[in-house]
Amino acid sequence: MQKITSIDEITCSSEFEKTVTNLYGSAEGQTERYKNLYLAHVENFNLAEGEFFSSPGRIEVIGNHTDHNHGKVLTAAISVDTLAFVTKTDDNIVRINSEGYAPFEQSLDDLSFVESEAGDSKALVKGIAKYFVDNGCNVGGFTASVTSCVPAAAGVSSSASFELLIAEIFNVLYNDGAVPKMKKAQASQYAENVYFLKPCGLMDQSAISLGGVSMIDFENVENPFVLGVQYPFTDTDIVITNTGGNHADLTSDYAAIRAEMEEVSEKFSEKYLRLVDYQKFLDAIPALQNEVSGRAIMRAIHFFDENLRVDKAVSAINMKNADAFYKIVGESGDSSFKLLQNCYVPADTVQRIPLGIVLSQHVTGVKAVRVHGGGFAGTIIAFVEKAETHEYVEHMSEVFGADHVYKLSIRQEGACRVEF
Repeated sequence: MQKITSIDEITCSSEFEKTVTNLYGSAEGQTERYKNLYLAHVENFNLAEGEFFSSPGRIEVIGNHTDHNHGKVLTAAISVDTLAFVTKTDDNIVRINSEGYAPFEQSLDDLSFVESEAGDSKALVKGIAKYFVDNGCNVGGFTASVTSCVPAAAGVSSSASFELLIAEIFNVLYNDGAVPKMKKAQASQYAENVYFLKPCGLMDQSAISLGGVSMIDFENVENPFVLGVQYPFTDTDIVITNTGGNHADLTSDYAAIRAEMEEVSEKFSEKYLRLVDYQKFLDAIPALQNEVSGRAIMRAIHFFDENLRVDKAVSAINMKNADAFYKIVGESGDSSFKLLQNCYVPADTVQRIPLGIVLSQHVTGVKAVRVHGGGFAGTIIAFVEKAETHEYVEHMSEVFGADHVYKLSIRQEGACRVEF
């Protein structure tokens, strides 16, 4: 553990600039951010020794609503993060002071689930610690000061970013950094599902743990196949727009997607669509339409075709075929709109996601645009020619607000200790 004698000396060094540029795409604003977090830690806890940890957000490139039925996704870590300055302690207590939230502490002596803690950050800490212990890993106390620039409610997984931050701190401080990346992701998913009581797949946590661009195949969710790919398309920026809309009472809409997919799979005596043969499914549609809804059939078609698109996108990336890649992203977006039908709920006349997509399609330089994440309300993702990014951001800001439009870059490092 490093005792920092001069935070100014660290943040003014060339090594600091190199490190943060690698993490964020630019060093702009990071000097003050790191410095202020360290000084807050010293002021609040009177602790000068410690280390910085960073955990990114994530984007879903292709693979909309496929992971829960054991499908494939193409996902990436991005250049926003949850940042912590952490001091290791020997009292088996985790203390966290996050900017904008009430500070809390959690003893690791008792890791039992407490239902009243569901939805609280301490439940995530306990759940991750429980998974580590149950799987032969070590945990221990630490004191952390935390700040985040991962936009909340923007579909880039601010909660999973926090989860992987905690997992990586346990990993580095108490396991010599030896915990595999997918195990850290599984620990985070376990905490969110079992302790936080929020159902989720493994995509968000996997992307944040792995870093870079990854194709993840969840055919075996206990041991997903991961293929790292080198993203070559530097001619475009990635822009996320939070279109807003009403997020209230969407749980049933999200749940219906999975339920309808699995309603179809049950007709083939299988638990998940991944276990169903696509051609067998297509041949059965004349009879199947009398047993399930047309929407369920279309959502199943989306699932099968989306898995194929993931493979095609990886091939396009490997061949450095930008036009093919952007075309596949657009096709994925069309499928989400028409077949998956998660761009708005049936009674929604405001339709912010469709509005954002249509407006994007009318801006010069937008190579591809699609709904991002769970859908029904919230975010869209666009790949925009760099020369046109400024105009696109300004145009979307006029409609949705400047605070809801984010230019991002892909980050190669997953959740990590920041070393200068």
